[in-house]
Amino acid sequence: MYAAATESLIKQAREIKEEELQRFCGRIFKLLHAKDVSGDTVDSLQRLNLIVSATKYARELPSDLVMKLQTVLRSSSCPEQLQVLSSSIIRESFPPSVHSLCSDLSQDSRTLSYVASVVLAQAGNKEDVMPLCHHLLKTLESRLSDGQISRHALPILSKMITVYPEILTDDQVNLVSRKLVDWLRYASMQQGASMSSGGFFSGPRTRQPAPLTEVDGVVTGDFFTVLCVGQSYTEDQWMNMYTFSMIKNWLLTYDTDGTTNTESDDRSEVDSSVMSMVSATSSSSRLLPPKERLREKAFEYCQRLIEQSDRKAVKKTDTELQKACIVESVSIMDIICGEDPSYVYRAFPCIKALYGRLTGDLAYARALLPIAQFYLNHSETAAVDSEAVFCQLFSHCPAEQFNEPMLAFEFVQFCLLNASVLQDRVTNYRQSFPNILKFLAWNSSGLIAEYVELLPSLIAPDTAIELLHTILDLPCLAAALDLQQRSACYQASDRTTWDQQGAKVAVCLDAFRQPSYRGLFLYILRPEAGTGDTIDRLKMLHEILADMAESPRVVRCAQVVPVLLHVYFNTVTQKADEKMMNQLLLVLLERSSLLYNIKTFNAEVQKVFSTHLQALCKLHPPLIVDQYREILEFTSSPANIYSKEDFYTHMVWVIGEYLSVSYDPRCTVELITSNFESLEAVLFEITQVRQSASPPSFSPRLVTVLMTTLAKLATRSQDLIPRVSLCLSKMRTFARSGPVMACYSEEDTEEIITRAHELINLLKLPNVAQFVLAPSAGGDGPRWHRDTNASLPQGMRAVSGLLHRHSSFLPT
Repeated sequence: MYAAATESLIKQAREIKEEELQRFCGRIFKLLHAKDVSGDTVDSLQRLNLIVSATKYARELPSDLVMKLQTVLRSSSCPEQLQVLSSSIIRESFPPSVHSLCSDLSQDSRTLSYVASVVLAQAGNKEDVMPLCHHLLKTLESRLSDGQISRHALPILSKMITVYPEILTDDQVNLVSRKLVDWLRYASMQQGASMSSGGFFSGPRTRQPAPLTEVDGVVTGDFFTVLCVGQSYTEDQWMNMYTFSMIKNWLLTYDTDGTTNTESDDRSEVDSSVMSMVSATSSSSRLLPPKERLREKAFEYCQRLIEQSDRKAVKKTDTELQKACIVESVSIMDIICGEDPSYVYRAFPCIKALYGRLTGDLAYARALLPIAQFYLNHSETAAVDSEAVFCQLFSHCPAEQFNEPMLAFEFVQFCLLNASVLQDRVTNYRQSFPNILKFLAWNSSGLIAEYVELLPSLIAPDTAIELLHTILDLPCLAAALDLQQRSACYQASDRTTWDQQGAKVAVCLDAFRQPSYRGLFLYILRPEAGTGDTIDRLKMLHEILADMAESPRVVRCAQVVPVLLHVYFNTVTQKADEKMMNQLLLVLLERSSLLYNIKTFNAEVQKVFSTHLQALCKLHPPLIVDQYREILEFTSSPANIYSKEDFYTHMVWVIGEYLSVSYDPRCTVELITSNFESLEAVLFEITQVRQSASPPSFSPRLVTVLMTTLAKLATRSQDLIPRVSLCLSKMRTFARSGPVMACYSEEDTEEIITRAHELINLLKLPNVAQFVLAPSAGGDGPRWHRDTNASLPQGMRAVSGLLHRHSSFLPT
């Protein structure tokens, strides 16, 4: 969300009229022709940039202004601020400036970067960027005195091949591969020349270049990498760093033949293996083709980086750089091994040693993800056991680093990328869903889209019910993680610090450290499934965490639960058997009244329950008979109406819809009668008219659903018709009573009276009533509505005539 002032500026920019825009552009055109750049010029360009960027469509600018902006953009003598603004405005404006900008590409590195950003943004196809591509390749081949142009060319080329991978020919791929090898492996080993003042009376003099050092201060003894430290760097060392930054993208884009990975690879596996053996054993890698040689040098470079990452860095910034280099190096080695399996045997000793070094060090948790990816892709090839790696990844990382947002995002991306493989090959993946969901509980607002996609892969038949309970308890998990975090930060003896957290939080922290509640928190914070679907003292846990219910983190977490529940039910109902269907219905009945008391949370969850209760019963109607005792107990309690009316209403509806011998032959008259009597008693109790009665706190919809369900049941056991007719005849008195009239609208009361009138008229003809209120299971098929000879249209016409003829027969 933007601030109010920013929103106002954006709105003004979007609503500017075309005439006003043209006048403003004319003013800018005049300002750009002035000799000196004034603050007014910069301010006007910034305003124009906002105008063209505020809308989804490109704004058309005067051609003379566009040409002037192009001139400013291509002028190396112009201030950089003007070039930046010109580049941004041209990118967002119309007509495109691709062809005019490519006609005369600058040799200045800064100018080329800004021009390239416009060309890549506005290009419609690879032909539009071909002149820029040829210019970059020519620049890479040339040996300029300053050398800086090549440094800016590599990032542009990397972006270009990402968008248009087929833009380079085989010869051009080989050319760039040779240049990358030279920069990657043969950078100089001395620091760049630095200038010294030479004292007050002498001019500046050049110092002798000093040797490079490792991150721990030791003089470098091997080839240069991004982890070599110096006061200044030579141009080829800068090119080494740029090359390493783009080598992953290059390897992913082009295969060993120099063609793009989107094309087919015609080389046989035998040819690939032979070439790989050459690359692994040849004393002179210069005999290899350019792409093979680049692969070999990139592999050696990554091995050296992993070796350098074991050194203790003097500076903290170098420690962070070591972590980043580990992640990138392992990822590059993974790509190389995927292209050529013979590298797997050379890589695994290095990767295993790295994993052994990083295990248990939480500071390197993010580095475990590419290592796990490497094991997932190549452990079978090398016959290496990977169980310990995934145990560490799924058991320890989420439990101990749930509050690291970057790790959370990368962890979930790893799971999404490999979901199918993890389900099939990693046994503890699905078992670890309590741990995996900790990232969502802590970072709910930022990861909901990822978990919506990930959740289906976590559902397994043996843990599906436990997963449902865990999703419902997700706000409790967020509260428990919050308390765990606070408890680790503050000592129990430091009451002053505890009290500063707020009285409510302090009470919860006390409870968190109570031994009597330890079992509850251990369960909700458990690392893996299998300890039970839920716990008996869940209500006690809700009471303990009651003071955390208004915590922003808990509230945000509660908001994602209904979304996950929809995903869960939509997935599980596709593969659930009869046993699981019954278990799911029991969970709905149990948890509808056993939820963490957060504002609107209970109502939202019960809406989801209502929706999927209908879906479950439609898929498997015998559920109503299978669980009739539990359903009868639930519906016979009027208290359930006041705490969960929506779910109660849907439960009554499915009873009327599916408690029929046409769906289940076990549906006896006794079963129908017991449900009828239970619902009859409820309807009688909630519609009793007393002078002192308070206005009803339930909706008219509940009354009409109860009436209709009783009528449906009566048509299946016709001895009950007199009883339901008597009950329905009292609805007019109820609807016209003072408390009801004060609470319901005129339309609501008329709806109740009309429904009662229609049902009474229908029940006078039991066979017609049964046909209308309880049609056969195939009644929703197209034939029953399209075929004029079918019985349903004729029946509906007959019933319509009956209702109109007896319209004066109102209930007494």
